[in-house]
This record gives sequence, C-alpha cells and structure tokens, in this order.
Amino acid sequence: MTADERQRRIEEHLQKVEFASLDELSELLDTSVSTVRRDVTLLASKGTIRRTHGGARLADPKSDEFTFSSRDTHQLEQKEAIAEACARLVAPNQTVIIDAGTTCYHVARHLEAKTPQVVTNSLPVANLYSTSNRLEVLITGGVIYPRLGVLVGPLAVEAFAKVRADVAILSCGGITAEGITNSHGLLIEIQRAMIHAARRVVLCVDSSKIGRQSISKLCDLDLIDVVVTDLQAPPEFLAMLAQHKIRVVLPGSENIEPLSEPATEAPVSLDAIDERPRWGDDMPVHVL
Repeated sequence: MTADERQRRIEEHLQKVEFASLDELSELLDTSVSTVRRDVTLLASKGTIRRTHGGARLADPKSDEFTFSSRDTHQLEQKEAIAEACARLVAPNQTVIIDAGTTCYHVARHLEAKTPQVVTNSLPVANLYSTSNRLEVLITGGVIYPRLGVLVGPLAVEAFAKVRADVAILSCGGITAEGITNSHGLLIEIQRAMIHAARRVVLCVDSSKIGRQSISKLCDLDLIDVVVTDLQAPPEFLAMLAQHKIRVVLPGSENIEPLSEPATEAPVSLDAIDERPRWGDDMPVHVL
C-alpha cells in the first residue's frame, strides 16, 4: 500500500469515527505505528486532520460528527435489531428517558404501544411522538446542539434533575473495559444526568463501537445495568460484561423480560410541570 493510499484510508476512517488511536490505525492499515505517525503528521500539516495525544481526529469540527440523518443510516440493520430487543425491556406505562442517539431513536419507534411517559432531549424523538395521543412526552429545555437535534446545557441538566424514571436508554460513541465514552463534553453532562435520574440504565451499542474510544468519558461500566448489542459483538466483549455483572441482551432472544414493574410514585416532580393530563386525554408535549 502506497503512502497516498494509506493517507486516504486514514481520512476515510476518521470520517466514520470521532477519534482513532495510532494503534487502531496501524492495525487498520497493517503497518507499523511509526509509519502511521508519519502519515498522520503529514496529513496534519495539510490541515485535513488534527493530531491528538496518541491518535488523530478530523481538523474540521463540522466534519467531526455526522448529521442525525446521515448517522441514522450507519449500521442501520444492527440498530433496528438492537432497538427491537431493547424496547422489549420496557414494561407498559413506565417512565423512560430516551437519549438523543440514532439507535435510541429506533428504540422510540417501538415503544408507542406500551404507552410510556417519555422524557427526552432529542428533537427527532419528540417529533416522532408529536402526533400521537397514546403517550406523554416531556422535553428538556436547553440549547440545540448543531446538526444533531439534541438539547444540551444547564437547562437540560436541571430538567433531568427533576425527573425520576424507571429506565434510561442511552447510546455512546465507544465502549471498552475502561468505560463508556462519547464525542463531546456537553453530551456527557446530559447523559450523566440521565443516569442519575433513572432506576435502571440500558446502553444500546452496535458492534462497530465495541473497543472504540471517543474523546470524553461518560462513566465506568458498573453504572450500566444492561447492554443491548448485535450478534457481531465479539465473545470476549460479552465475557467482559459478564465479569462486570452486566446483563446482555441480543437480538432474537426469545425470553427478554422487562426490567421491572412501573414506578408506583409519580415519576416526574410536580415542580417540573404545572398541570399533568389524565391518561386517555390527548397526550401533550411538555417542556420541563
């Protein structure tokens, strides 16, 4: 493989991931770390990528992340299978926090029949339910994160502090034995608030994110109750989760029991909204 071919593949790979280590690129290109380091240095001098400690990322921040629609088509078959399995973990009438990831959006598409109360900072999820009268949607306030349709910032964090949910359904940029990571600190702040607000935490992660690390660490593995992944997940990854006593759910499993019964108390603080609807009325969209 020529130097030009290696550098082209490095750029293509970085278009798909938030960050790649030198070791990862070395394995991808089947070449030495020192050769990869020279390629990365050359690309950085051209301004197409940015060197970081131990790796590289795209130089253009607008290219660091796909838009929601383009990310939604990546690993689409796996995401849909994961989403269907994840939705089976939710019991009817539970309060569910739904993260802003594209896999979580697919989970939301399978939840309407269970008439959950949904709390989200995802505009695509809120829009999905905007014409439904079968469930109640609570949207956080906050600042719209460009290109992804997600609300972030202090208002969003404060909103989740008022919530007590049965289940939080999250996605991530990468997962390793060292923990769970995502692409931006603002997203991390919101996801941590989601974790603290929920009785159980479910992580949806397709196999392309296993062994990958994004820029910002979200949490250690012990804060996750269930991981839902696809059938391409490596056996050693599943064994690692078992060592951490994390339940693993795979698509096609026949006996996927819901995590728990619905909460007996009102899951959302009455300070959060002025008036709650009766079930059976048209379900509105609230802003927390």
